[in-house]
Amino acid sequence: MPTVQVTDLKDDDFLLDVREHDEWQAGHAERALHIPISEFVARYGELTEAAPQDGRIHVICRSGGRSAQVTMYLAQQGIDAVNVDGGMQAWQAVGRPVVTDAGQQGHVL
Repeated sequence: MPTVQVTDLKDDDFLLDVREHDEWQAGHAERALHIPISEFVARYGELTEAAPQDGRIHVICRSGGRSAQVTMYLAQQGIDAVNVDGGMQAWQAVGRPVVTDAGQQGHVL
């Protein structure tokens, strides 16, 4: 399965966060789209509406396990998706911003 390192992500890359609501509320990447893995199939249409038509989807969770499952599912649908290696833990570790919905400094659960 294709993976990408957090350090290789560009600011305008499309990011899909599949963590649960409590994890998202604690802190997330600023421009990520949030669809929890538990609701993913039901809310799949939101992703297809929001994602760039010809762009790649970068899937992220806390450490990379749940996002790997979603990345495989998307690939089966013929979508160009990659798993973000190390997830939000790696994102935070390299100093990328983690915010709350209110725009405050957040943290990764």
